[in-house]
Amino acid sequence: MERLGTGIGWRPEIADAVERMPGVDWVEVVAENTCPGHLPESLRRLRERGVTVVPHGVSLGLGGADRPDGERLRALAERAEALAAPLVTEHIAFVRAGGPRTASPLLEAGHLLPVPRTRDALDVLCENVRIAQDALPVPLAVENIAALIAWPGEEMTEGQFLYDLADRTGVRLLIDVANLHTNHVNRGEDPAKALSELPVEAIAYVHVAGGFERDGVWHDSHAHPVPPAVLAILGDLASRVAPPGVLLERDENFPEPAELERELTAIRAAVAAGGATAADAGRPGGSTSVADVSEATRQRVGLAQAAVLSSLVAGTPVPEGFDRVRMGVQARALAGKRADVVAKVAPELPEILGDAYRPAFLAYAQERPMTGGYRRDALDFAGQLLREGRPVDRGSRRRLRAWWQHRAGPAPRRRTLLRRA
Repeated sequence: MERLGTGIGWRPEIADAVERMPGVDWVEVVAENTCPGHLPESLRRLRERGVTVVPHGVSLGLGGADRPDGERLRALAERAEALAAPLVTEHIAFVRAGGPRTASPLLEAGHLLPVPRTRDALDVLCENVRIAQDALPVPLAVENIAALIAWPGEEMTEGQFLYDLADRTGVRLLIDVANLHTNHVNRGEDPAKALSELPVEAIAYVHVAGGFERDGVWHDSHAHPVPPAVLAILGDLASRVAPPGVLLERDENFPEPAELERELTAIRAAVAAGGATAADAGRPGGSTSVADVSEATRQRVGLAQAAVLSSLVAGTPVPEGFDRVRMGVQARALAGKRADVVAKVAPELPEILGDAYRPAFLAYAQERPMTGGYRRDALDFAGQLLREGRPVDRGSRRRLRAWWQHRAGPAPRRRTLLRRA
């Protein structure tokens, strides 16, 4: 595995600052936000300077019950080739559930949700990772995620689960130390124990990010400074192995470039203080001992995930064994993220609706689970408002109707009440 050095997540809002930032060896981009044929000029200039660019996927859902979608895999492969990336990364998570396998509606989470650490879920994940490895032109690394909820009846710790995954597939690991901290606060899991169980030679690189705590729950926001506790976990990891790369993630609420540079300096200091030497990173890049997964196994995993996701986004009962309070926190977090992302992909909506946008969207989200992407969600939300004769202000309603028609075609019919004979 090549040494990446110290990097930062490239985002359009800080593109100019990243280009000027000293000591940035590489950058990571959200794969779904890049177009191979129309790369931003900033990324082109970084590539010309020899800065490595790694695409980071968020929508494959490798931990889901279904096999990875071929179109999504092809899109990820295209981005890896367009960026001349040495590897691509994704998450150990499920992002959608339901569909024909479970005889239930297909639902989208719009977020990364944890897979149960069971043998069934591990079997499905290993086969899905193998399928992805075979479809990608470069090695794959997968990331541990932050979680607000814990599955009942888990059979392995996080470290054991990751060790078996790497051992069975040869996949590399992207270890997010901020997510280890999140799981420590939210699920009582010891980061040091997780690190002690990891196959350190499989680590491709490390994520570092900030968050905040509210009412005893840690939210992995990627919008706050990196706390000392996360740097301490990074130092612990670096005392066990010199990571090939370390990357600072920041997705919003961007500070001045000088503050980002100070965070990068603190990250370098934590790694240097760890003082470990590099481990042999010669793990195989393909599958080693992955057996075909039975349809019954995939169905068991799919039914469990569909029940959880339906509870979170469609208001069905919380499955037995789950913490109802934490499930409520997760459900509100998912709805809030939907509102935030829709506002980004369709900024005209909060502009037209003003302060009424967020409460209106959250009310809509309680009744309408997301079944497609965020752009589809924005159109469905606008269409629902128009059918209900909203906004009440005629000028705003005309603007919303024009926006909807421009993107979706004829305006939806307004909902009317049928009179009884």
